[in-house]
Amino acid sequence: MTGFESFVGVNPWTALFTFCNMLITFGVLKHFLFVPIKKMIDERQKEIDNMYAEADAAKQNASAMEAEYRRHLEDLEGERDEMMREAAARARRQEELIVADARRQADAIRAAGQARLAQERKKAVNELKNELGGMAVELAGKVVERELNEEDNKRLIDEFIQNVGEAS
Repeated sequence: MTGFESFVGVNPWTALFTFCNMLITFGVLKHFLFVPIKKMIDERQKEIDNMYAEADAAKQNASAMEAEYRRHLEDLEGERDEMMREAAARARRQEELIVADARRQADAIRAAGQARLAQERKKAVNELKNELGGMAVELAGKVVERELNEEDNKRLIDEFIQNVGEAS
């Protein structure tokens, strides 16, 4: 049995030596492998956390900028609407001034035309009065020259009316 025991058996010194080798190996691996890897993983995790924090900050900044942009756009739209209302009001006032000026000019032209018409009418009436006066004097002269009978009187009146019709 010694051969089998030696094959399967546990020697305390070998077990102790194997255990010590294993502890030393774990200690060396921990010192040279696990600690640097853990340190590298922690640093990488910090970088990732920083990247997420920066991304969140950038997202919040973008949201704030978008809100500011929308507010600014609404302000501009309000200003644009106000400017359009003011421009429309100015255009209405300008239109009213132009129409009022055109009416004043039309009234002035109409008044000038009526004044000219009245003047022409007065002139025509005066000319007709002058002609009638001349004819009346001429007729009176003819009447005075001779004594008229009823037939001559009718003829002279008809002649006078015909001359007045031709003069007008």
